[in-house]
Amino acid sequence: MMRWGRGGSLRHSRLQLVLAVAAIGAAVALPVVLVSVGGGVSAHELANLQHAGYQIVVSAAGDHGITDAHHYAERILAIAGVTAASPVLSITIDAFTSTGAVAPVLAEGVIPGQFTPTLSPAEAGLFPSPIPLGDPTDLNHYANGTYAGPATNDVLVSSPYAMQYHIVPGEHLVLSPAANESLGTTYTVTGTFGVPQSILGPTGAFAVLLPLSDLQVLTGFAGGVAVAPDAADTIQVSVAGSVATNPTALSQIRAEVQQLFPYYGVSSLNQEAQQLQAASAVLTGFYLALSSVGLTVGLLFLALVLLRRVEADRRSIGIRRALGIPGRTIARDILGEGAVLALTGAAVGVVGGYLIVESLARWATAAVQEAAQLAVFDPVLLGELVVAVVGLSLLAGAVATRSALRTEITEALR
Repeated sequence: MMRWGRGGSLRHSRLQLVLAVAAIGAAVALPVVLVSVGGGVSAHELANLQHAGYQIVVSAAGDHGITDAHHYAERILAIAGVTAASPVLSITIDAFTSTGAVAPVLAEGVIPGQFTPTLSPAEAGLFPSPIPLGDPTDLNHYANGTYAGPATNDVLVSSPYAMQYHIVPGEHLVLSPAANESLGTTYTVTGTFGVPQSILGPTGAFAVLLPLSDLQVLTGFAGGVAVAPDAADTIQVSVAGSVATNPTALSQIRAEVQQLFPYYGVSSLNQEAQQLQAASAVLTGFYLALSSVGLTVGLLFLALVLLRRVEADRRSIGIRRALGIPGRTIARDILGEGAVLALTGAAVGVVGGYLIVESLARWATAAVQEAAQLAVFDPVLLGELVVAVVGLSLLAGAVATRSALRTEITEALR
């Protein structure tokens, strides 16, 4: 067994050991943070895709890029196997309460009867059923694109907004496309809904839900005689259960929807899930490659420490070899010491990475907190990382072993 310092050199020897462990620990902590947070975010998004209530989504470039949303929703519903087609228009507007309070809110315009079937089970529990927004088809007010029919002027508000401004069903809100109440329309609050957390962007805590035609008229995106486009941001398509679990049938419906929208993007959640999984694998590889720089530095430092140990114990090594102790025994001791240091450093790095992520989840900015709270510490991956570090430490130990066994016995005993 190698002696790690004595007398006046003991303090210096201990410092070298601490620095070696710290170098390995810092090198391991980086991939622990990157892989756990990145993997957790990817797993969260993948779970959202897998549990979404809709299977196909139509999107367009720019803001509110889909035109003739009502018309296209009806055409999509005519495709065999489709059970719901829900256009969604999202715009930030201003809401004025009866007490004069004003706040920006995220307004989503939907067709009530089509919106509910496209919600995931978790999301569906956040909304009243049926959604109390008057006409479930939104066709009365839409009136074949004239928008001349009677508007319900009903609105649902998010529970955080309702709590903040003490809004209860039956009260009235003035919704306006600008911070000018005179430009707004009075709506009756018919209920509230919860707000789920989302990693894709800031949570729309202050939000309202109203019929699609109402929001289009309010914000100038209605159809009618003018050239306004009957706009939406996306159309979410839900299919029958037998189709949702059949990739071939789902691809066929996606192709039929694409024929209706030759210039829009049409994707299925299966495709998005596959792309997300591929991207997650690439990012994990990138994180590990980035971390390899730190690991290389840490292992080089370990090799230097082991070489210094060999230099300090050169006489002891010479005596042991003169006594006939086999070189493989000396090599085993050096490699063992290097492995123990690497294992200790790796353990420190895993614990340190975990503490860093927990600290970010508690005290960082809101966006960083949200990402850190989704971190997943995969014991298999972390175990493989520790084993890899210990295995690579054998290379550092081999350098020190070579130096120890090349020392001439007579020279070491002088």
